[in-house]
Amino acid sequence: MSDDAVVEISQLRVRRGKVSVFDGIDLIVPRGQITGLLGPSGCGKTTLMRSIVGVQRIDAGRVTVLGEPGGSPRLRRRVAYGTQGAAVYADLTVRQNLAYFAALLQAPAGDADRVLEEVGLTAQSGQLVESLSGGQLNRVSLGIALLGSPELVVLDEPTVGLDPELRAELWTLLRALADRGVTLVVSSHVMDEALRCDRLLLMRDGRIIADTTPQGLLDETGATDPDAAFLALIERDRADAGIHRSDTRRSRRTRHGHHEEAGS
Repeated sequence: MSDDAVVEISQLRVRRGKVSVFDGIDLIVPRGQITGLLGPSGCGKTTLMRSIVGVQRIDAGRVTVLGEPGGSPRLRRRVAYGTQGAAVYADLTVRQNLAYFAALLQAPAGDADRVLEEVGLTAQSGQLVESLSGGQLNRVSLGIALLGSPELVVLDEPTVGLDPELRAELWTLLRALADRGVTLVVSSHVMDEALRCDRLLLMRDGRIIADTTPQGLLDETGATDPDAAFLALIERDRADAGIHRSDTRRSRRTRHGHHEEAGS
């Protein structure tokens, strides 16, 4: 595994029933950067993130995280996962939730207070979680993910339900984490968040259709905003898929013709 890579995925295949979610994905997540995983709902972002943290059953391929197989017990304190649904106890206060999870992780003393300040919830520390707004609830989940100072933080759409000001505050926090060496994988279907990442993986229908940077995305498509750029990539992907299907049909007709000649 490369010294610069925190995650390496090779030929990842995942099926859900008879449906293929991934059919051979390859990617590398570099150290100390924010990698944005972007694409429409249902494109496979959550399944890919679950594969990275080791809670997704995979059918084939290899997922290596910090030099270990994804989901290895040795990664439990080095990798954090913030899910879309808040994994917190509604009948406990914010501080009680953080203290509980800090104890489970055997985090350093005072870590809950550090995290409360980082996610901007010190004033709400004594409130029951059930009384919080949606944005505050998201920040509690993020705070739990940050306990113990993990090396890799995987966040599944952490800005859902946040107003523009809170989204900006959250991205400021994520940038500060990356600046001090934490590697982040952040999914979103909000394309303007692409510009806040160091690197972009754009997904469609279980495939990575672009592995680029924010500026590279705009330069490659000639678009002036990420929404237009992503739509341009989708159109190009559709066109390429149409050419591939046409070539496949032509190849099948050719083979069929050869069989008829051989049998005549």
